[in-house]
Amino acid sequence: MIVAVLNQKGGVGKTTLALHLGAGLVRHGARVLVADADPQGSARDWAAARQTPPLFPVIGLDRPTLHRDLPDLAEGYDHVVIDGPPRATDLTRSAILAADVVLIPVQPSPYDVWACGDIVALLKEASVYTETLTSAFVVNRKIVGTAIGRDVTLALSAYDLPVLASQIAQRVAFAEAAATGQTVQETAPGSPAAQEIMALVEELLEMQR
Repeated sequence: MIVAVLNQKGGVGKTTLALHLGAGLVRHGARVLVADADPQGSARDWAAARQTPPLFPVIGLDRPTLHRDLPDLAEGYDHVVIDGPPRATDLTRSAILAADVVLIPVQPSPYDVWACGDIVALLKEASVYTETLTSAFVVNRKIVGTAIGRDVTLALSAYDLPVLASQIAQRVAFAEAAATGQTVQETAPGSPAAQEIMALVEELLEMQR
């Protein structure tokens, strides 16, 4: 399975989500490759900060030929997670063409919901070429207990794409883990943050069964 984490809006937590999905899939016994398609290289910076053996390799693949280059690079892996670029570009289109599943992380704010139009348009455009592509929103960085966190699912319904039931809250544990190139599954395995990620991984795997 190739999962692309995409949204043209910056600051929605694409890299954090992609890396934690990779770690969650490893927890299921899978061999995972993370492809950093963001020219900023945040996933590669995270990997470089790590002091312990890596959970998975992180490769730079920030070029619009990603969909052609990835199959050979992914040989021998069970899953690939693509950390997408911050803008709707040819690179984003290439990531969509490479993917089996596109997850769109969205923060629960009106600005983030409104900004989803570009990526949804790209997905509709790409559906002509990838008939089996599955796409869904993931509510990310939710502020627990706020009304807007509960209402975002309804707001996203205007785009005619499913919203996954699993939601990821904004938690300090994610930033603390990132500082050392780790994930919350390692630094705080019993925490709400780790539980939310594993619930999302389970839902993702169920989508492909």
